[in-house]
Amino acid sequence: MRNSKERPRVTVLGLGYIGLPTASLLATRGFSVHGVDVNPEVVDTINQGAIHIVEPDLDVLVRSAVQSGQLRAGTEPEPADVFILAVPTPFTEDREPDLGFVEAASRAMARVLAPENLVILESTSPVGTTERVAHWIAEERPELGGGAVHVAHCPERVLPGQIIKELVDNDRVVGGLNDAATEAAAAFYREFVSGEVLTTTARTAEMAKLTENTFRDVNIALANELSVICERLDIDVWRLIELANRHPRVNVLQPGPGVGGHCIAVDPWFVVASAPEQSRLIRTARAVNDDKPDQVVAQVAAQARRLREPVIACLGLAYKADVDDLRESPALRITETLARQGAGEILAVEPHIQELPETLARHDIRLVGLTEAMEQADLVVPLVPHRPFRNIPASQLQRKMVVDACGLLRLLP
Repeated sequence: MRNSKERPRVTVLGLGYIGLPTASLLATRGFSVHGVDVNPEVVDTINQGAIHIVEPDLDVLVRSAVQSGQLRAGTEPEPADVFILAVPTPFTEDREPDLGFVEAASRAMARVLAPENLVILESTSPVGTTERVAHWIAEERPELGGGAVHVAHCPERVLPGQIIKELVDNDRVVGGLNDAATEAAAAFYREFVSGEVLTTTARTAEMAKLTENTFRDVNIALANELSVICERLDIDVWRLIELANRHPRVNVLQPGPGVGGHCIAVDPWFVVASAPEQSRLIRTARAVNDDKPDQVVAQVAAQARRLREPVIACLGLAYKADVDDLRESPALRITETLARQGAGEILAVEPHIQELPETLARHDIRLVGLTEAMEQADLVVPLVPHRPFRNIPASQLQRKMVVDACGLLRLLP
């Protein structure tokens, strides 16, 4: 039996943007961690002390964790005291939650579970998913049903680019399927989280994360709708928002080419799916943000038609500044749509990737550096305000046609 003073053994299922930072952080804090991923290339990369995603300081953390012997990776779960599910929760084409990854991980994990183990679902999930995890475990191992295994939900709440810091500093919301599960999960997080660990029910914890991202989505929708209105009324939306925000109780967010990433662009649909008749505002906000990329495409196409053989430079493919994450990226969608519609020769500039994703590679799009793009382009379309783009001399852009979808012009020296 494990000594009460020893750190619990941890198995982390899913070694992506949340799972790998979590696994490596725990390993450097003295936990013995086994990371699991279905991709053998990811497993091999991690076992060499390297990383397959871009996140500040993650390379140092993983290298230290692997070299210490506290972090190992494999393709199958191993016995542990604590199991953390950090697998994707996408939605289907008709915007219904796809829990296939969570189910597969739950069933695989069930084979090595033991009574009194703690299972924590960190993946952002529709309300009721934690209960389904317990159900899937019980289907695989009936003797582990009825609370024999502690099952809880603790949604991740980190910002890409600051994940390592926020895994420790941020408050965490923990909700178990019963009081024992809640307390077991809360005690685990208190071993390495300096923020407050707040306890509730599993369903409330699930809904809390969805509410956080839905709040942001609705407020971004206001900014994006204002940008469309201002274009029609010939008003500078950036200056408008700056002035409106001088009111002490107003804080309008900044518009952009749409909303991307695995959280804000996805989670509100989980709420809509759970209560479709009651979530009218949430659904409308999603529609506003989903429509924004098409409006940017229309603006670019209108400018391109003024040129004989337009060369269009799309600056940025990631879903937000200074990350390599392309999931649900409106910039990616805009670039692909412009190529598919034949708007002109498309140059893609994304400093955080080495090759085009498959969705763009099938089109006649070239991935180039910023200097080459600025030399060749007639029409420049800033889509993501990456730091390297903020050093473009304003005088250089004055000689180009520009459709600024992300407010980059306001950030230039």
